[in-house]
Amino acid sequence: MVTCDQGFCTSTYNGPLPNCKPDLLCQYNVVYGDGSSTSGYFVNDTVHLDRVTGNLQSSTSNRSIVFGCGSRQSGELGSSSAALDGILGFGQANSSVLSQLASSGKVKKIFAHCLDGKKGGGIFAIGDIVQPKVKTTPLVPNQPHYNVVMKAVEVGGDVLQLPTDVFDTGYQKGTIIDSGTTLAYLPEEVYDPMLKKILAKQPQIKLHTVEEQFTCFKYLESVDDGFPEVTFHFEGSLTMKVYPHEYLFQISDEAWCFGWQNSGLQSKDGKDMTLLGDLVLSDKLVLYDLENQAIGWTEYNCSSTIKVIDDSTGAVYSVGAHNIGSTSTLIIGRIQTFLLLLISMMHALL
Repeated sequence: MVTCDQGFCTSTYNGPLPNCKPDLLCQYNVVYGDGSSTSGYFVNDTVHLDRVTGNLQSSTSNRSIVFGCGSRQSGELGSSSAALDGILGFGQANSSVLSQLASSGKVKKIFAHCLDGKKGGGIFAIGDIVQPKVKTTPLVPNQPHYNVVMKAVEVGGDVLQLPTDVFDTGYQKGTIIDSGTTLAYLPEEVYDPMLKKILAKQPQIKLHTVEEQFTCFKYLESVDDGFPEVTFHFEGSLTMKVYPHEYLFQISDEAWCFGWQNSGLQSKDGKDMTLLGDLVLSDKLVLYDLENQAIGWTEYNCSSTIKVIDDSTGAVYSVGAHNIGSTSTLIIGRIQTFLLLLISMMHALL
């Protein structure tokens, strides 16, 4: 257990806690965008890692890491259909798992994930990725999340005419890249014209609402043939192409639903924001380069291999895909939209 007078606790809370005594435990409390919360205590334990030692080879390594151990969950976090084993903290704050690993000098503050949207599983690696090559865009400085600057939205080759400040709405600046969220959330000023443009190719479709939040329709043909691609444009000429089979999810043989969500309607505080979750991050290698304060991605087969470099020797090794759990199928009953935004003082742990 971590007590309130230990260095991790005082640095996390930017100073000594009031009424702290040596035997009092260091507590945490996290509140998410939908009102769900988790609270508990910080603990110190040994985390085991696979250190790459050759092509598709690794040896066991371990580090002492402090993390939060939840004792009370509320809202969706406590429901049987949406409960989690845990959330791995790979944020930018000094308290995150990533920052603690980097502070030991054994790893760089660089990591990547490649989520296989077809088979489940994928790749997660810490360190320099040398293949595939990834083009990046700068991170917005001084933000608790991974925020980037979006410039434009293109649907089927046509750029939407949007207000110039539409992506600066809400209390967060820029667009949030969040692998802890399943869907993609857009301000109403973007959501409405984008959906209208997408549906213009299928004027005969009749829309209906499922579970009071998903816009759905019946469609028997190939969605990739019947609907347009959506392309997001970011600072630094980085683009992200989203195919119809990625922004649409199937709930039956004949029924499809949009994964796009109106952020103003979904957020409990009514604030518009732009947040891109696994809906658009799947089947891409996403690189978080905190050494250079940049983030990037490239379309990739996440069931294949990537190449990483050993900084101590300069050797380059292949890392393969893994599936450490059952394949996650994106169906309405299992969509987890609650990992939306961390809004408490401990938000930097994500």
